[in-house]
Amino acid sequence: MSSAAARLGVLASRVRFEEKNILTALERRGVACEQIDPRALSVRAGTPWDGPQIVLNREVGHYRALYAASALESAGVTVLNSAAATAVCGDKWQTSAALVARGLPTPETTLALTPDAALKALEELGYPAVIKPLVGSWGRLVTRVTDRAMAEAVLEHLAALPSPQSHIVYVQREVAKADRDIRVLVVGGRAVGATYRRSEDWRTNVARGAVSERCPLETDLTELAVAAADTVGACVAGVDLLEEPGGRLTVLEVNDRVEFRGLQSTYGTDLDVADAIAALLTAKAES
Repeated sequence: MSSAAARLGVLASRVRFEEKNILTALERRGVACEQIDPRALSVRAGTPWDGPQIVLNREVGHYRALYAASALESAGVTVLNSAAATAVCGDKWQTSAALVARGLPTPETTLALTPDAALKALEELGYPAVIKPLVGSWGRLVTRVTDRAMAEAVLEHLAALPSPQSHIVYVQREVAKADRDIRVLVVGGRAVGATYRRSEDWRTNVARGAVSERCPLETDLTELAVAAADTVGACVAGVDLLEEPGGRLTVLEVNDRVEFRGLQSTYGTDLDVADAIAALLTAKAES
């Protein structure tokens, strides 16, 4: 198997569907690639690293992914996505702030520094609203609150949690929407595929049982998704969009270590998501 101009690595403690397919796509392209398990990784600050010089970050845990990227970058390694992009995408408030600063449509959001302040913020936003953890995925611990009494109960629970971060509350206006949202996959500044995710649950995460259906890559959708990925600095991103009443699109979040099994299943042989990512990595290695 021939080697690219620079050795490639895939950082992952678990080889799931996505990582397996990316590694296979690189192998088909004749590119030497090494899986790097971050659980066995240590990097001395300021010291060159003798491992792969271009690394795709697929670590599932946010903090390990963030600090692995930062450590590798300190040793001169190019990491996709960068530590900066991982930091923004992995923190819902930082994502919202970046989108607002760019002028992109996103649900009205408030950051409250205490649970008491969050109750006031919710009263100003109006119900129903959504309380989300700053860091998290798959819709876990995301709570829809429909009135003050319910909000007080949720916030009382948050106030009792031991972690100081849990006391900083991210609240968002609920967007009235159909039973679906849209996931757009952006690779190297180009939207390569999109799916509708439908669910009977108000959270339309595939990990929670949502069903994926192919979504046309229309101009307004692709332009917004590409702009959102660019805003957070992500070369590979899953951009989640909502359709507001009237059809206006709004950006809900941007995922930096995006899962794409559901999207791939809707395209079949019409699109090879893993190969699109492998092509980006190969181009980086040869540049």
